[in-house]
Amino acid sequence: MLRTLSVHDFVIVDSLELDFLSGFSVLTGETGAGKSILVDALQLALGERGDAGVIREGASRADISAEFVAGREAIKWLEDSEIGCEDGVVLLRRIIDRSGRSKGFVNGVSVTAAQMRELASSLVDIHGQHAHQSLLRQDEQRRLLDRHAGLEQDVDELALRYRAWQSLLEKIQAAESDSARLQAERERLEWRANEFEKLSPKPGEWEQVNSEYDRLSHAASLIEGAGETLSELSESDSPVLSRLNVLKQKLSRLSEIDDRLAPVAELLESARIQLQEVTYSLRDYLLHTDLDPGLLQTVEKRLEALHSAGRQFRVQPESLPDEWEKTKKQLQQYVDSSDLAELKRQENLVREQYFALAKRVSLRRRQVAGELSEAVTAVMADLHMSGGRFAVEVVSSTPHAHGTDQVEFFVAGHAGTSLRPLSKVASGGELARLSLAISVIASRATAIPTLVFDEVDTGIGGAVAEVVGKLLKRLGKEHQVLCVTHLPQVASQASQHFQVSKVAVDHIPHPVSRIVPLDEERRVVEIARMLGGVEMTDATLNHAREMLRDNGLANRNV
Repeated sequence: MLRTLSVHDFVIVDSLELDFLSGFSVLTGETGAGKSILVDALQLALGERGDAGVIREGASRADISAEFVAGREAIKWLEDSEIGCEDGVVLLRRIIDRSGRSKGFVNGVSVTAAQMRELASSLVDIHGQHAHQSLLRQDEQRRLLDRHAGLEQDVDELALRYRAWQSLLEKIQAAESDSARLQAERERLEWRANEFEKLSPKPGEWEQVNSEYDRLSHAASLIEGAGETLSELSESDSPVLSRLNVLKQKLSRLSEIDDRLAPVAELLESARIQLQEVTYSLRDYLLHTDLDPGLLQTVEKRLEALHSAGRQFRVQPESLPDEWEKTKKQLQQYVDSSDLAELKRQENLVREQYFALAKRVSLRRRQVAGELSEAVTAVMADLHMSGGRFAVEVVSSTPHAHGTDQVEFFVAGHAGTSLRPLSKVASGGELARLSLAISVIASRATAIPTLVFDEVDTGIGGAVAEVVGKLLKRLGKEHQVLCVTHLPQVASQASQHFQVSKVAVDHIPHPVSRIVPLDEERRVVEIARMLGGVEMTDATLNHAREMLRDNGLANRNV
């Protein structure tokens, strides 16, 4: 349920804070006052597209927040998204700056507009003022039936299966019509993969082989240099280690005379020990290093093989392992796409899965179509279309992304007339009444707690308007209902009434919109205005009081 709506610097609203109750609430006001701006602001908070054009002139950004009491589905979405929820409250906030950048938050956590729309689908259902026009389209008729039947997820899955099925059919067609080219490319990739298999390049091998080649090709110089160094240190006629030992002993004796030489003698001993370690290392190096022309030749051949393969495949030698993996993947794709038997097996499996789900969807559609037809027909009598009939026809069709059905709405406006497609027979007034009847019936079945109707009663008047108000009031016993209306017969049925007006403010150069809840007396005046225009007469005021009294709302603060 929507609890509060906060709007700042949106279109012609400078600042607005509204608290909502459960049940049926209405917003009324003169034309141009901004009645539908509240709905637009709510839609923006729910993740709809917005740009810098929605920012009030002179302001730097638009800021809208909406607080809801979350239902079971909304709480599950928050848990799945790892977003905290205290006391079952959901706070959505949307900010749009002058550059057109948009920021969205749910309970203080930054989210995308798509995530906000996903969450909003479990919080609010908005019926726009032009909904009755979209009802003329068969795709919208099918969507409305699917929503009423709770088939949205199944139909989305159907679309995925249908696309997968069509993709496999395209691959089969391509494999059959272009088999020669596919076979040639497959053979080329097989040869390439075989060459790589023979070479078997390994990650990092190019660098390793180069290093090994450098070592082996300079083995003689390495052995000679290491041997000369070892000889000078310990094996010549006057080795360095022997001379150091003599010098160290001399300094040790002298340090007994002058102890300042003791540290120098210690350093000299440390140097002698380090050089002794050098001789051990050099002996070990020479012991394990020898001239191996055979090994050098082997490394040279491997180096040349890698270099030649790089030229052949037009890649750097160090990239050969990656190119091998790429070739194997490409070959597997061609094997998959050119294997007609496997493609047909997959196509048959996906097709069966598609038709199995399509059958379940079709059965559900036909069941709900009958229920919706009867319910709307019953409401038509209340809307002064007595004797008329409404029917949802579900007929088999060629497979498509939404199943194997064609859905179309039919109507007979009066007794004795035959059913004809809705798009061909309904007048503007009839279409508006039918749209409202369908919206009300469909909304009764939804688990969404808040329903918003934005001037869906356009084209309706007189006694029918009173029936519309009663329908919305009845719906308000099951859901929170918010309705933007111009009809006093509808407004008088509500338990909460907001008035929208456009006023001048000293510090703002342009008029701004104000929305305030009405108490009993101000509500009488607003209903009277809706009945008789700007001129207030005793007759219109008394009529307004009677309407409120008849609806059980007189003497009650709202």
